[in-house]
Amino acid sequence: MSASPSSPPPGRRRPGEQPLGVVGLAAPAPDPADASPHSFPDGGTWRTEVPSVEGPEALAVVLEESSRLGVPVHRVSQGSGVWMLTDAEIADMVGMCAEHDIELCLFTGPRGTWDIGAGTRTLSGGAGLRARGHDALAGCVEDAVRATELGVKCLLVADEGVLWTLHRLRVAGVLPADTTFKVSALIGPVNPASYAVFEQLGGDSINIPSDLTLDHLTEIRRVSRAPMDLYIEAPDDLGGYVRMYDAAELIRRGAPLYLKFGLSKAPGLYPSGAHVGETVRATARERVRRGRLVLDLLARHGAADGMSPLGSRLPGELQRFPVPAAVIPAPAAGAVSRA
Repeated sequence: MSASPSSPPPGRRRPGEQPLGVVGLAAPAPDPADASPHSFPDGGTWRTEVPSVEGPEALAVVLEESSRLGVPVHRVSQGSGVWMLTDAEIADMVGMCAEHDIELCLFTGPRGTWDIGAGTRTLSGGAGLRARGHDALAGCVEDAVRATELGVKCLLVADEGVLWTLHRLRVAGVLPADTTFKVSALIGPVNPASYAVFEQLGGDSINIPSDLTLDHLTEIRRVSRAPMDLYIEAPDDLGGYVRMYDAAELIRRGAPLYLKFGLSKAPGLYPSGAHVGETVRATARERVRRGRLVLDLLARHGAADGMSPLGSRLPGELQRFPVPAAVIPAPAAGAVSRA
């Protein structure tokens, strides 16, 4: 078991603590009441994630670089979607991740920014990433069933209705019971009430925007223990924020927390393919390097303890809205199981 996040281990220090103390500018001591009381079921307070790993070639780069730089990886995620990968590509990624005990997370289906609807092109952004209409919802469900049949155990979701539908399918046994759902940063909640709603709808880890303050994390942790995902460096379309010096305090306030190693000032990749292959591989390599920088900072500040064991993926017991049995009909006689 790791040390409790409410009692920082001896030797932990804040950035610049000693020289600032010399000139009378020392920061106030951390308030123990701000610390998250939660952890992953394995006792860890943080895990790592490399996002935008768009296919087998990018995954191979991540595996090579993480080995070379000594960067532990708990999860890799992809942003283009299940529908942008062939069965063979998905199977390759599943096999590569299984060999290295890394969780693979693939994005589900159509989303509003790729739809024919014009709302997302307006200044208001319309409905954003959400799935428009029954057919888009069905596409996301099709992606989920196909991916899990090929061995994928984590799905990335950008729509509340899709999340609730997939959770009900998980409860019904259509999707495997150990499938986890990750809420996209593109619809991430920004207050404690909305965060708790995403947990109740079936979210197993929930991206929060990288511009939330430390106090915001503490507020969320007072109502929910669902794991947080947070870009330590956010892509430009999510603000381009770089919060490396905040990493230790983000863990202390937000545990259990996935540290996401994003990349600002990088070209957009979605939907990915061979036409942007060189950029996909180059940015995957640099994301791992960014991870090394974050881990080095944590080590220098005496805050590198508390990492979950590699291979850990489940979130522990979470709160859910009740799923009415009548909503999900029993399979018809002779039906083929998709679980």
